[in-house]
This record gives sequence, structure tokens and C-alpha cells, in this order.
Amino acid sequence: MRIQSTNSNFIREPMAAPFGFKGSYLTELWQSIAKISTADHTGIGVGVQSVLWSDAAVFSSASQSGGNAYMFAMSEYALKLIEGMDFQDPFTLLDEIFPKVYAYGKQITGRSDLRKTFALNSLVCVDNAAWQLYAKEQQQDDFLKLVPEALRTPLMGRQKALCSIPLVTYGMDLEAVKKLVADGHFFLKIKIGSDPEKDGDRAKMLEWDKNRIREIHEAVKDLTTPYTESGHIPYYLDANGRYDSKERLSELLEYADKIGALERIAILEEPFPEDFLEDVSDLPVRLAADESAHSDEDAIQRIELGYKAIALKPIAKTMSMSLRILDEAYKRNIPCFCADLTVNPWMVDFNKNVAARIAPLPGMKIGVLESNGAQNYANWEAMKSYHPLFGTAEFISTRNGLFQLDEEFYRTSGGIFCDAPFYSSAVE
Repeated sequence: MRIQSTNSNFIREPMAAPFGFKGSYLTELWQSIAKISTADHTGIGVGVQSVLWSDAAVFSSASQSGGNAYMFAMSEYALKLIEGMDFQDPFTLLDEIFPKVYAYGKQITGRSDLRKTFALNSLVCVDNAAWQLYAKEQQQDDFLKLVPEALRTPLMGRQKALCSIPLVTYGMDLEAVKKLVADGHFFLKIKIGSDPEKDGDRAKMLEWDKNRIREIHEAVKDLTTPYTESGHIPYYLDANGRYDSKERLSELLEYADKIGALERIAILEEPFPEDFLEDVSDLPVRLAADESAHSDEDAIQRIELGYKAIALKPIAKTMSMSLRILDEAYKRNIPCFCADLTVNPWMVDFNKNVAARIAPLPGMKIGVLESNGAQNYANWEAMKSYHPLFGTAEFISTRNGLFQLDEEFYRTSGGIFCDAPFYSSAVE
């Protein structure tokens, strides 16, 4: 397949309120759009740029718009690179352009230590467009059949429903947390690692985290759910690399044990910075790698350090790279799950195609999928109408905390290969 032309654009989507994690806050997320055309077909791909998630140092060193401009420039650079290029499939295309886009990102940001995740985040829209184009060229809209046979084994499941995991941000009050549970949500992702006085004091962070876990645990500890083996509501703590030592994290976990919350922690995601390379197998919780598992090689390294789960992010690290990460984790009996990047409704179904086919997390009776866009975008309802199957597909929305996956979902692959007129019009 020879790529004849490309185009790109972006849409600025405001948050409903300042969105806090990694000790900082953002107020909007840019929705990047890529168009890739051959002589016969066109693929449209959408991405969501999260500068704070992918490289907090870039976020803090530039304005919010400046950081987004860097990332969008990298998407645009990638599209220019592939004009006139022949490609076999999305995997080979990513292999060809990633090193060049990563080097370009280092150049324009002036950061020799730019995180690989920043480059991968910039390539999501390009990779998604390549997947759609590949599907059209192959005249195949079954996601599983488009995945190379060597990578299919972990994807042979077929969930009937997925637990929708909401996000409990720094600023969410307890009444809002209780409402999430009352609305049917039974797996809470809780952001920890706050910088309460904006002075970088880790001791204050630890005390804030202790108090946060205590108050949420007290609010929901007596509630039950039929979807976990224990019957309790599990907690998914996300530290985004804010802890600087095992000793400090151990103090948090000892406190959680003291109040009866430790056994409820199903996942503790990315507690340490990327360059923290100590063995963590002795910690009494299932640690999950997220940002640090940029690639399949990085995921293997984290597993060897004692991480016992991997957060897959097809919507943040590209579908192509995420499937390779999944394969390596599967070979080592490491469970995976799909985490969100606060993406738009159409992109939720890119994540859903993987989440629907992998095994449930230990302790869960059904699969899981984090999706917090409905909580955090100001224009979520309007954004739902941009989904190509809006108005006809029930699997787009949750009901009682669940995404129901019917035959229509699997037949259409969640609509990820369908034409999306709203996004197409933005790159005409």
C-alpha cells in the first residue's frame, strides 16, 4: 500500500472542571485527527493529547497550549514522513517512523530526556488512521482477523460485559464518590500523589494520600457487588510516579492495612518514577506498570522488577505497540487491563476492542475498562454524537456501571473502522 497524501487537524475540548493528577491540573485536551490516503481508500484516526500524562516535565516547562503544540507538531511530522511510503501493516509503519518522530520531539522540545510515551501519544492518531486504512485495503472490519496470528492468543476471549471504571480525582468530594457507587460503579480508580500545598513536599503528599484512602474506604467499605470474588468494591490506586521510595510507599500500605483497606487494593499503578529500577516483588499489593511500559521491551523489564500487571493503553501508546505489550505480558502470565487517557467516545471503543477480548483481572468475574470522559469533558454528550454508530449502538454508553457487549459490538468491532463524518470533515 502506497500512501499518497495525508492531512491533520485538532479540536480543543474543555474539561468540565480543572482535572488534577501528577500533582498538577489541566483544563483542556486536544483531540488530534489524522487522515491517510492511498489511491483507493482513506483512513481517519483520532488521538487525545495528554501532555501531563505522557511527560510531566514538558507540561511544567511550557504553557498548556505550548505543550500541546509540541505534540501536535510531532503528529504532523509523522504524517509528512509517511507521504509516498509503502507500508505492509500498522506495525511496520510504526516501526519505521517512531525513532524519527521521537528524535524530532527531543529536538523541538529541547529535552534530550523526552519520554518515549510523549512520542507514542503523538502517534496514536496516525496509528489509528493506519489501522482504519489497513482494514479498508484488506476489506476486513473484524478487528481480531486484522491482528497478526502471532499476537492473537491473548485476545481469544469474548466478554459479554465490561465493568466501567470511573476516576476519583483529587477534588472529587465524598458525596460524588458515593453517587458513583449508587449509579452502579463498583471498581474505583483513585488518584493519589497530590501536592496539597504545591510545594513538592512528599511527606505532606503521604499524609494527604492516607487521609484520602481512609475517607473513601469508610464511605464504601460496607457496600457489596456480585462482580468480584470477594463481594467487596475494589480500589485501583494511581500514583503516576509520585512516590520516591519503597519506604514511603510501604508506609502508605501499612496504613491501608491498619484501617482494613489493603485487601481491597486490586491494583496500585505506577507508584515510582520511570528511572526507579528497584525490585518491587516484596510489596504486598499488585503493582501495575503504565507510563513506564512504553514498549514491549520496557514491559518485560518492569515484569522482571516484580510488577504483576500491565495497564494497556491502545488510546495512548498506539494500538500497534499495545498489542505487542499484551503479547509479552501474556507469555509471562501477567494480567493486563485497559486504562483510559480521558478519551472521546469513539476512542473508548478502540480500547474496548482489546478489553472485551482479554481475561478478567484476578478477583474479578467480568472484564474491566476504565472510562472517565463522561465525568471530565464539558461537552461529552455532544462528543458522543461524533461516534459513527451513535444512535444505533447500545454498547457506546454504560448501564448500571457496565458496558454491555452484544453481537453488534463484535460484528462492527465497536465502529472503529466505520467512517466518522464529524472527524472526516475536520480534515477535508
